[in-house]
Amino acid sequence: MNHPILTQIKQLRAELAPGDTAPTLVTALADGRAPLGTLAELAAQQYRIITSDRRSLLLLATRCADRPAGAWFATLADGESAALRTLPALAAACGLDPRSLDPSGPTPDSPPARPPLPGCQAYPAFLAWLALNARPASATVAMITNFAAWGGYCATIGEALRCHYDFPDEACAFFDFFAQPATALEQQAADALGPDPLDGPTLAAAREYALLLQAYEHLFWDTLAASAAD
Repeated sequence: MNHPILTQIKQLRAELAPGDTAPTLVTALADGRAPLGTLAELAAQQYRIITSDRRSLLLLATRCADRPAGAWFATLADGESAALRTLPALAAACGLDPRSLDPSGPTPDSPPARPPLPGCQAYPAFLAWLALNARPASATVAMITNFAAWGGYCATIGEALRCHYDFPDEACAFFDFFAQPATALEQQAADALGPDPLDGPTLAAAREYALLLQAYEHLFWDTLAASAAD
């Protein structure tokens, strides 16, 4: 028998599913038409995003440290740390000096970091807001709802980088990491939130947060696509 919260998560994910229309940049990468400079920009922006998201997740873990959800958020934070370690290889394959990824720790001989693009950094800014203000249960459902779409895009890009850009596995590891199915994380989230279905206000807030996260993720892709056209 399905966990009632898992059923609610699946229903919300189906409601918000993007359908067959992928972001323009994902389609361009899948066809081998996107320039390497766009991938370099993606790596630079993702470094900023992941370092911010990791802190936000740790704050959420602290807010519910005495509940099972705290361990779930901590697991996600560990995953962000693992993903961060894959970015230097992606940056190097794109022709970007990996030393320029970290804007907080430049060395005297390292090139300057790429500036943050507001459209790319809207997602982590909102996740930081959730970490401070949201009900942890609503934030949990909102985040897990959007994992499938992001994972699908990453799977497409990982395949495209090997097929059209001749990237080695090490340079594709960032996308491979997020392309893994989120089934286990969904089950863990449902278990952490308890045996009973989410109440109306908690589920309504989760839907609102999920819609915003989805919009900010689309803005991320659109911003990168626009930067390629400049």
